Amino acid sequence: MTNDSAIDRLQSASGRLFIAAVAFLTLVVLAGFGLFAPASTPGQIFWVLASKSTLSSTLRLSVPIVLAALGGIFAEKSGVINIGLEGLLIISAFAAIFGADVTGSLWLGFLVGIVASTLLAGVFAIVCIEFRADQIIAGLAVWLIALGLAPFASQVFYGGPNTSSVGTFDTITVPALADIPFFGALFDASPAVYIMFAAVAASWYVLNRTTFGRWVRAAGENPKALDTAGVDVSRVRYVAVLLSGVLSGMGGAALAINIGQFSGNGPTMVNGKGFIAIVAYLFGNYNPVGALLSTTLFAGLEAIQIRFQSGDILAIPNSLVQTIPFIAVIVVLALVGKTRLPEAAGDHYESGEE
Repeated sequence: MTNDSAIDRLQSASGRLFIAAVAFLTLVVLAGFGLFAPASTPGQIFWVLASKSTLSSTLRLSVPIVLAALGGIFAEKSGVINIGLEGLLIISAFAAIFGADVTGSLWLGFLVGIVASTLLAGVFAIVCIEFRADQIIAGLAVWLIALGLAPFASQVFYGGPNTSSVGTFDTITVPALADIPFFGALFDASPAVYIMFAAVAASWYVLNRTTFGRWVRAAGENPKALDTAGVDVSRVRYVAVLLSGVLSGMGGAALAINIGQFSGNGPTMVNGKGFIAIVAYLFGNYNPVGALLSTTLFAGLEAIQIRFQSGDILAIPNSLVQTIPFIAVIVVLALVGKTRLPEAAGDHYESGEE
């Protein structure tokens, strides 16, 4: 490891530790106000943080970001930088609603969303791996294509950028446990939340405990060594990018079905979640569990700002309150510093290259 690499890793770890320490101390201070001065502004903020509904909203908002982040981890660890996660979320969100509307089944619609995202990811993989296109430009193209195609398809089939409502997943409630203050939200959630937790555990296991996971890491760090060992680097990268399509498809489909319709106005209902997913897995250092924890931070801030807008806790305009999650992203990026990319990320490789 070079000195520069070691310094970058130390700065990144220090940044994460600093953020964790500041968050913990802030929570302790707010808890003190919540217990001894609940009517004060800091006290009200604490009880918003400690409410079951805030955790419930945080989990719901985390689903598309976490699943897209997991997809980004697989792709980038294999050496393919996929910044088109936003586009995969958009196309799967529309396809899921359209599929549910046509078939009459939310779960079939969920599957249709995954298929649509995987197909688009497959096109991205062919362009980048087979034809050696610039991965950043190709990723932006995926986003722009989805940003235009999904609202256009909605206009064709539904007469406007927003689709009709198809209903939502039923909540899974565990009796007694669902009544626990705050943590009860873990036992009273949409199936998509449990899919998210299962996907995090499965992704961690695949990347760290399976032969395929070792191949993925090798394809991103030292593809020549993997090729010498007799493993097709391009095939590993294809599978990893397709997995990013599957996982992002699950995220986009869950987002749309949890709301019950697709909204294609402006940046669409996805509204930057794919780009936040990139920040989440970088902040989580390409670790699925780290991506989950960092996403919880961003989604928690999003849930809190929604609660702030609905009350009179902060005496600032709602337009400023809405910027809280995005300001947090910028602060995190500034403090965490440079995350070490896989050595061969963004580099093209063909079997037999010297």
